[in-house]
Amino acid sequence: MKIDLTDTTASKVNKALVQGRRAIGTPAVGMVLTMVIVTDEENAYDSIKAAEEASHEHPARTLVVIKRHARNPRERTHSRLDAEVRVGSEAGTGETVVLRTYGEVSDHADSVVLPLLLPDAPVVVWWPADAPEIPAKDPLGALGQRRITDLYAVENPMEVLEARRRTYAPGDTDLAWTRLTLWRSMLAAALDQARATVTSAAVEAEADNPAAELLARWLEARLRVTVDRVVTAGPVVTAVRLRTEDGEVVIDRPEGPLATLTLPGQPARRLALKVRPTSELIAEELRRLDADEMYAVALRGEATEETPAHV
Repeated sequence: MKIDLTDTTASKVNKALVQGRRAIGTPAVGMVLTMVIVTDEENAYDSIKAAEEASHEHPARTLVVIKRHARNPRERTHSRLDAEVRVGSEAGTGETVVLRTYGEVSDHADSVVLPLLLPDAPVVVWWPADAPEIPAKDPLGALGQRRITDLYAVENPMEVLEARRRTYAPGDTDLAWTRLTLWRSMLAAALDQARATVTSAAVEAEADNPAAELLARWLEARLRVTVDRVVTAGPVVTAVRLRTEDGEVVIDRPEGPLATLTLPGQPARRLALKVRPTSELIAEELRRLDADEMYAVALRGEATEETPAHV
């Protein structure tokens, strides 16, 4: 069910949500969090689709904030809020509200979002494309326990990565880091099998890949060794080599969904290591709402005194 509201208010949007739930006989008590997506028209469709697919695992109220840019001085002074309320089959297993803000209201989008948050439920804020310089200090970002950005969506990912390192706050995370979960778990399992001390390492990837840089920093922090960055044709991360006194531990994925694991003195084996869609990455991030300490370690490339020297 869809309900369109033009030149509306947050109060009327709330009433439309109640109306929609009554019309389809669905209560709101099954939703476990509020997801706020801050995006533009270009990225809105894919972002909403990913959030709706993730809602099958994490039923949520999804608030999509689209700030419309004024085309002339008159539009800059005229504030307006349009909304599209989706419930039932139109919104996965939760509710979706698309909020289009015009004029001055765009500068105060948090005042529109705040009354629409689910009471006593955690809030996750996601910027699929243009994230603020300091997510934790952004008015919308300040509403969330978790703040999700994506270094793959920026023009100069390595510069932005350094900025994120300087401005990190507990609750920040990035989908470039989430894309490494399978790599990290396989590397940890491989070292458990090899039972050897790593003396140096190398991460092979396409140039200026933020996930590869995060992976290299994480390995340096956890293993306390030098990690070489090796540029390949890609796509994304293509291989990780961990050098030990017994030989190399290698996970090699030049292309496709399969990788090859090589351990010293053992035959090579094939592993599933696919590139996951955005909906799976978002679903993973929603499974934990506390601070991601390992992301902080990877950003800074250094371990604390409490960080053990292994993966």
